[in-house]
Amino acid sequence: MKLKVSKEKMLESLQKVQAVVSTRSTLPILSNVLIRGEKDRLWLTTTDLDVSVCASVEAQISRAGATTLPARRLFNIFRELAGNDIEIDVDDKNVASIRAGSSFFKIVGLAEDDFPPLPKFEAAKTYSLKQDVFRDMLHATKYAVSRDESRYVLNGVLLSFKGEKLAVVATDGRRMALYEQEVEFPKGAEGDMILPYKTVEELAATLHGEGPLRIKATQNQIAFEFDELLIVSKLIDGTYPNFRQVIPAQSEEHIALDREALLNALRLVSLVVTDETTSAKLTFGKNKLDISITTEVGEASETVPMKYAGKTISAAFNPDFLMDPLRNLTADEIMFELTDDLSPSVIKCNVPFLYVLMPMRIS
Repeated sequence: MKLKVSKEKMLESLQKVQAVVSTRSTLPILSNVLIRGEKDRLWLTTTDLDVSVCASVEAQISRAGATTLPARRLFNIFRELAGNDIEIDVDDKNVASIRAGSSFFKIVGLAEDDFPPLPKFEAAKTYSLKQDVFRDMLHATKYAVSRDESRYVLNGVLLSFKGEKLAVVATDGRRMALYEQEVEFPKGAEGDMILPYKTVEELAATLHGEGPLRIKATQNQIAFEFDELLIVSKLIDGTYPNFRQVIPAQSEEHIALDREALLNALRLVSLVVTDETTSAKLTFGKNKLDISITTEVGEASETVPMKYAGKTISAAFNPDFLMDPLRNLTADEIMFELTDDLSPSVIKCNVPFLYVLMPMRIS
């Protein structure tokens, strides 16, 4: 394989694919990037066996071929090379010669045959939506994923394509984040799939702009195509719990709050938080919300003004769980719905988002 490629474009593509490169794998090939040159494109692919990322870059291919080279080392070399045009020449023993101006590197690679192939998606269910819409849905929900490895089904985000809507859901059993969006897809493509958290993080980091996103899914694999980038992931095997059962049928009080003011107040009083068992006590009174936290190191309180004339209600919540949706939403105002100190509360806003949070017992 022999080619010439722009340093800037190559670095951009290497940056996109190297996030999933394994540094501790017992398989040396997983530390490499598969480089395939054909026609006028160079295809770069990395994998950790669970997630694969493939990017393409325009290049002048004078001799087609493929090899695998150490991904992070290659990125570091390209980053330091002077000049814009880089020449790469790979011999039949997978040794790559890299030239740029007066600089020269020779890097030993591994054969393409040892690199895990990407799965096929010929009979896959297919969905289309905008990148920014899907990215917002992931950002608004992913923080609620369970970190308890014994509950592996909850270690991912649910994508539920049903009733001409996509529902993106995450829960750890103590809170649940749900974002729904209308999406057109064939009736035969309805179904649920659980996306691993690592894949969610990769998508949240790489989805940009308002361009199209194409999703293809089989029973145990899923692919995302956008901006000359392909992300392929295994799906978590299992049945996700019925998330709609935890949504309260109704709440007695509906209170409008300034999102930023509430977030700032919670951030302030959380300065005395000592561990995850610490609760923030919220007291909803006439035209004000009092927030307080008491721990062994001290106490803190803050008041948030609001319009409210209902009954006085005090309830305790995990402050981090309260702040998570506030950090990830952009709405100026949120609606806080609650009934009493023991019933689940709900946060809503001006987008099709819903957050259910279980209270903590006030001691």
